[in-house]
Amino acid sequence: MLVKVQCKGVKKWVKLLDDFTFQDFLTEVKNKFGFTRTTSLQVFDDTDTNVEEDIFQELIQASPDICFTVRPPEETLPNILGEFTPTRSSTPSTSTDTLSLSSTDHDDTDQAVHNQAANASSSRETLNVEKAKRIVQDALEKQSGGEEVLEEYQATKTLKHSTRRQLVNIVVSHMTEIHGRIPTRQQRETYALGIVSLFPALRDPFSTKGYEHFYDPEKGTGFISWRLKTLSRKNPKRRCLEVSEIAGPSRRRRIDDGQQLEGDACREAISFLVHTADEVEVMQKMKETFKHRQELVHNPERSADILKIFPRFLDVKGLINQDFALLFNAETSNKLLERWETAFKHKIINEARSLTSTAEIQCLLNAAVGEGSENDWDSDMSSILLLLHLLPPSSGRKKTKISATEAVDRLVHFHKSCTSIEDHLSGRQSHQPYLLGLGRIKSRIDNFYVVVDKHLIPCAGSSSLSAIDELFKVHYVCNLSYEEALVNIFTFLQTTIYNIDVGLSSESPRVKELRAKLLN
Repeated sequence: MLVKVQCKGVKKWVKLLDDFTFQDFLTEVKNKFGFTRTTSLQVFDDTDTNVEEDIFQELIQASPDICFTVRPPEETLPNILGEFTPTRSSTPSTSTDTLSLSSTDHDDTDQAVHNQAANASSSRETLNVEKAKRIVQDALEKQSGGEEVLEEYQATKTLKHSTRRQLVNIVVSHMTEIHGRIPTRQQRETYALGIVSLFPALRDPFSTKGYEHFYDPEKGTGFISWRLKTLSRKNPKRRCLEVSEIAGPSRRRRIDDGQQLEGDACREAISFLVHTADEVEVMQKMKETFKHRQELVHNPERSADILKIFPRFLDVKGLINQDFALLFNAETSNKLLERWETAFKHKIINEARSLTSTAEIQCLLNAAVGEGSENDWDSDMSSILLLLHLLPPSSGRKKTKISATEAVDRLVHFHKSCTSIEDHLSGRQSHQPYLLGLGRIKSRIDNFYVVVDKHLIPCAGSSSLSAIDELFKVHYVCNLSYEEALVNIFTFLQTTIYNIDVGLSSESPRVKELRAKLLN
C-alpha cells in the first residue's frame, strides 16, 4: 500500500508491503528522506498528535488518506571532544595519570560523531534545496511572465499546461543566460529541484527525486531538456542514450509452478479445451496451462498463434482477467475498478476543464458528469477519453504526430449493432488491440469486445470501465506492446493506478506531471 508522509514541508509517498509493521514504516521513511538507520523519528498525524506503535495500524485502516508527519527529536549534540578529554593539569603527569575509556564510552562517542555527521549532511541538503528554490524564484521575479506563474500557483495550488510551459521557458532562459547554451547536468538538476521546491504540488510522488519530469539526470529527458533541445536545434544532434525495455507488457515475470501442467498432461489439457462445452472446466484447464501460455507469448516464433492454440479466449468470458490475476495478483487486477471512481475520475474531469475548449472536449465534459446525449459515450468512458486528451500522443517514430482526437479511434470504436462487423474488421489496418463497442446508441453499449488481430475477445463486464480494464490487461496476457499513440495513457494506468513496474518504466514528463497534480 501507499502512505503519504511529509518531513520539513516535503511530501513523499512511501510504499509498504501488505504485512508491514510500524518498524517497517520507519525504515522506509528513513530511506525515502535520507535519514541514517540509527536516527530516531517521531510520527504525528494530521492533527499533530504523536502516533505510537500500538495504534499505528488501526489509524491507517480508519484513515487511509492520512498524511503523516515525521520529525527527528530536537537534540543539542554535546561537545564530544570536550566531554571525553581530560582536563590538563599544570603539573606533569606521571606514568599512572592516564585516562581509561570503557568500550561503552567508545560506542557512545562513535554514535555521537555519526549523528553529528548525519545532521551536517541533512543541513547541507536543506541548504541545497533552499538555494535551488531561491534561484528559481529569482528567475521568475526578474523575467517577464514570472509573476503570472507565481500568482496562478498561489491562487490554485497548481499550474495549467500553458503556465507550466511558460515556467519552463523562463527557467531555461535564466539558466542559459547564466551558464551558457549547454548547462551541466548538475545545473539542470538544480533548477529542476528548485521548481518542485518552490511549487510542491508539481512534485511527482512516484519518482525517486520528485523532479524527473522536469529533468531526469539518468536519461537526460524532461521538460528542461526538451526546451534546451528546442533552443539548440541548429547545433549538431547528439546520439540519445538508448533505454532498454525492462518494464511493461514485455517484461518476463516469475510464475508460480504450483498446479501447472507440463509435457503430455499440458498437451492433453489443450486438446480438451478445444472440445469441452463446460465453461467451469475451461476456466480450470486454462488456469493449469497458464505457464505454458506465457512461454508461448514470449516466444517470437509462436506468439502470433496464441488465439489459434487457445481459441477459448474468443467465446468464454473472464479468461483475460484470470490470466492477468495469475500474472500479478487479485489486488492488482482490481485496482482500476476499485480506484477510478473514488480517487481519479473527478480529479481528471476537473483537470480537463483547463484544456482548450473545443466542441469535442465540451461534449466529453458534459457526458463525464452525466449530462451527455445519447450520441455521447457514457460517464466512465468519457472520463477515460478526457484522460487521453490530457495525455495526448507524443512525437514518436512516425513523421506525422497524430492528435488526441485521432488517437481516440485507436482506443475505442463505436459500431452500430445492425451493421456488419466483418466489414469493420476488414477495413482496420492496426494490429494493436482496441475496444469495439456494439449497440444501437453510443451511450448504451450492449457488448464490448477487445479486438486483437481482427479477432473479437468478449469482455467479461458490461460497463465501459471494465472494458478499458480488460483492454489494458490484454497487453500483458498476450505480450503486446502499447499502441504508439496510446503509450502515455496506458503508461499512466500502468504505473499510477495499477502500480506495475513503478520506477522501472520509461514515463514521459506529461505522465509524471499529471500524476503530481492528481496525487498532491
